[in-house]
Amino acid sequence: MDLIKELSDHIRARYPMLYLVTSEEGRAMTALADVAKATQKTMWVWSASDGLLDPKGAEIKDAKGEPIVSPLKALRHALRSQERALFVFKDLHLFFEDPMPAYLSDPLQVRRTLRDIAVAFRTSYKSLVLLSPILRVPHELEKEITVFDFPIPTQKEIAGLLDNVIAEVKRIHGSKVKISLGEDTRDRIVKSVSGLTQSEVENVFNRAIVNDLKFDETDVPFILSEKKQIIRKSGLLEYYEVQEELANVGGLEILKDWLIKRGEAFTARAREFGLPEPKGILLLGVQGCGKSLISKSISSLWRLPLLRLDVGQIFGKYVGESEENLRRAIRMAEALSPTILWLDEIEKAFAGVSGGSGDGGVSSRIFGSFITWLQEKTVPVFVIATSNNIRDLPAELLRKGRFDEIFFVDLPTDEERRAIFTIHLSKRRRDPAKFDLAELAAVSEGFSGAEIEQAVISAMFDAFHAGRDLETGDLRKALTETVPLAVTMREQIAGLRDWAATRAKRASVGKPPAAGATGRPKASGLNLFADPGETPR
Repeated sequence: MDLIKELSDHIRARYPMLYLVTSEEGRAMTALADVAKATQKTMWVWSASDGLLDPKGAEIKDAKGEPIVSPLKALRHALRSQERALFVFKDLHLFFEDPMPAYLSDPLQVRRTLRDIAVAFRTSYKSLVLLSPILRVPHELEKEITVFDFPIPTQKEIAGLLDNVIAEVKRIHGSKVKISLGEDTRDRIVKSVSGLTQSEVENVFNRAIVNDLKFDETDVPFILSEKKQIIRKSGLLEYYEVQEELANVGGLEILKDWLIKRGEAFTARAREFGLPEPKGILLLGVQGCGKSLISKSISSLWRLPLLRLDVGQIFGKYVGESEENLRRAIRMAEALSPTILWLDEIEKAFAGVSGGSGDGGVSSRIFGSFITWLQEKTVPVFVIATSNNIRDLPAELLRKGRFDEIFFVDLPTDEERRAIFTIHLSKRRRDPAKFDLAELAAVSEGFSGAEIEQAVISAMFDAFHAGRDLETGDLRKALTETVPLAVTMREQIAGLRDWAATRAKRASVGKPPAAGATGRPKASGLNLFADPGETPR
């Protein structure tokens, strides 16, 4: 493992304090034991439950003969020790903020002692390692601590875990277990659990086998469903099953063509040709015009997993928690690479960055970390960001190099509206040829794709209530009873178009309807689309 060499090099270079971030404490302790051996140091371990233990696992006691459970006493013991040692402290971050009367009267004493250790350990053969699943570094220690992220199991390590689990299950159940794994199936299973921790991988494999005492290609869907649940537990990412096909998206031909041409961009053949892996796209435009739908369909087109990042869940209440949440989400997305990371309505997360959000700079730091990763990432994670309001986005996000392309998704053209009606009628087991699509496209001028879908559903309810099948008249009636966004958001749509005219690439072929234009007829001489306060004509 490269991390062992990297940690060993830092320790030999007398870095005083290292912070290892991981939830896999067992794997990390094994790795640290290897580091201690490689650097010829003894390893001492402290935890709030066991106190301070020497290299043989025996309790260290104070002058009164009591175990050294207090973190402050344990740190002072390490400070005074003359050993050539590696001191590992588990979950010490819990003692950085709130007073813990059972252990210390003031958490500032822990932080001050750590600063003393940072100075003293630079000229000694001792090193301090903080081991925790959460990165929480006090501001005064930021310059003293070097942070490492403990890597999740590689595919080679997962293959070894698979062999171990199979051997153990066979030992317990004997010939009752039926294992049928060809090379391709084995490869699929190993890839299907990529991104999980060692314990999660072992649990998934054990459940898949014990479930029916068989292990073959039929277990792949079960493994993927387990993986989906594990990812959801993080509260940051949601694993989407592939459900939408690109054919279910009406129009957007320019955007579709761009995506189709990059369908093989993550293959070895593309690397040999000299092509870089695509970074991502930003989809701007009117609400309900297919931005989210096409984001889901890319997963099916490219045959890659789709992860949705809930940006709102990143922000936590503790100091440093928000930054750690973003790092966790990025690490998980990278672990599942090649993958697609979808950020829906990104403006809601970063709207206050430019003008100051009053959150102590957390939003700015999160945004800075995100765009740096977006610019510098080397792992094949394709980012799809969608936004309905460009004016709320920081200018730095729109700079060239952040995304491969910025697309503007406008209201559907006449041809696109026909395609959208065809898709939604077909999905509901109706023959589009039996409807006057030309008339429906004309009446629905100014409607978004989502509004057309809702009009179809509303018309079907009317027809169902009347006890007959759906007709063109039902759809016409539903459309005329709807006030589309083209009317209610006329000014905002015009503003979006003005901005996108010279800054973004159109996603559609053809001329979109004018802002505020609609094919709906006027009713009873009253102009339903007049500005508020305008005298009806």
